[in-house]
Amino acid sequence: MNRYKIKGVIIILISAFIFLQACKVTQMYHTPPQDVNTDSLYRDVNNKDSNNIANLSWRQLFSPKLKVLIGEAIQNNYDLKVAEARIKQAQADFKQSELAFLPSLDANASAEAQKLSDAQQGQTTNNTISRTHIYQLYASASWEADIWGQLKSSKRAALAALLQSEAYKRYVQTQLISQIAINYYSLLAYDAQLDVTIKTVANRKEDVSTVQALKNSDAATGADVVQAEANRYSAEVTIPDIKQNIRQAENAICVLLGRTPGTIDRDSLSHETVVSDLPAGVPSQLLANRPDIQEAEFQLQNAFELTNVARSYFYPALTITAEGGWYKNVLSGFFSPGYFFANIIGGLTQPIFNKGLNKQRLAKARAVQEEYLATYKKTWLTAGQEISDALYQYQSAQDKIAVRSNEISNLLKAVDYTEELMKNSYQNYNYTNVLTAEQNLLSAQLNSITDKLQQLQAVVSLYVGLGGGWK
Repeated sequence: MNRYKIKGVIIILISAFIFLQACKVTQMYHTPPQDVNTDSLYRDVNNKDSNNIANLSWRQLFSPKLKVLIGEAIQNNYDLKVAEARIKQAQADFKQSELAFLPSLDANASAEAQKLSDAQQGQTTNNTISRTHIYQLYASASWEADIWGQLKSSKRAALAALLQSEAYKRYVQTQLISQIAINYYSLLAYDAQLDVTIKTVANRKEDVSTVQALKNSDAATGADVVQAEANRYSAEVTIPDIKQNIRQAENAICVLLGRTPGTIDRDSLSHETVVSDLPAGVPSQLLANRPDIQEAEFQLQNAFELTNVARSYFYPALTITAEGGWYKNVLSGFFSPGYFFANIIGGLTQPIFNKGLNKQRLAKARAVQEEYLATYKKTWLTAGQEISDALYQYQSAQDKIAVRSNEISNLLKAVDYTEELMKNSYQNYNYTNVLTAEQNLLSAQLNSITDKLQQLQAVVSLYVGLGGGWK
């Protein structure tokens, strides 16, 4: 075997050794296994149907005026603009990670003038030379071979960071839709509460007039009159608070819309239809639907790749540098071939002692990876909690609505009976019965509004909890 064949074999063996070592340095990312059984992620729900409300567009789910507000928010919301800016930052980082594989190239030009000292002139063979000039024009290039996969891991980390920023934007959009819808329904509920309260105050004013007339005919006492007036004021005093709630809800929606505080165009609560078909799909769909779970996994993947990068610092780096250009002490004939120079250098740098920096970098990267792994698993549990709560909240409101309807129906009769008794059976009536019936009726009517609000908000929570709103 001649020496050229021996050199070829040696190069192949060295290359194979380096490749095998590189495989050990960097590892491939795999989605971590779950510590919890995702089949039981939704409490008391064992659904095998993959039909999922999250697959609906928000344009299909919400009423016309709410859809207009959501569309405006998606265009103008500042949280979304922040998320878009983060995507641009991540795109720039990813682009740079791709270019890191290319060599760096620099161009240099310099002119230098030197005046020799008397001592230096005395040491020269020609004492008349006291000034020298040096002109240089050259280019230099440097390239680091990605032997241990450091650049590849950095690129994968940058890609994971980019995907994470895009998932974050989707998450912001789903939360924005949730906030707009929940605040909008709250606003409609406040409108309904105000309407009920104003009507109640008007009825109680009539009660005051009725009791005053009964007192004038000696069929009621002064105590009955002041009780009737107090009953009226107890309802009327809540109106400013309801109006304040309305204003605050409008202002909150305006901020989400990216506009200054003002009124919100809206419908009434009675015109809002509660969705009755709420398919939750299967828990395994959450990874594809919920942006926060996607974001958490991309964050974990980024940390995993940065751990690969930290591990590669323990191994030698192969750098190749090259220079070429012209060097002369006069400008005439500067580009003559005889004044051209070039060199190329290959260097292998093995870290030996770096003040513990490499160990610190790797230990920190592993700790960050552990943190994001715990965050990723917690995100799954949080998703299960949110969906379980939303399903039960909806069912709870549904159970109350039928009972509440019967309660209000009977309280309306009670109010009618006690008022009729007050007007026609002066000797037998007790005004306390009238007060109690009216107060109970108002409370039931307000609670009925809350029941529908709870249902509407539960639908929103379930929709967003399952990952709806960004498709």
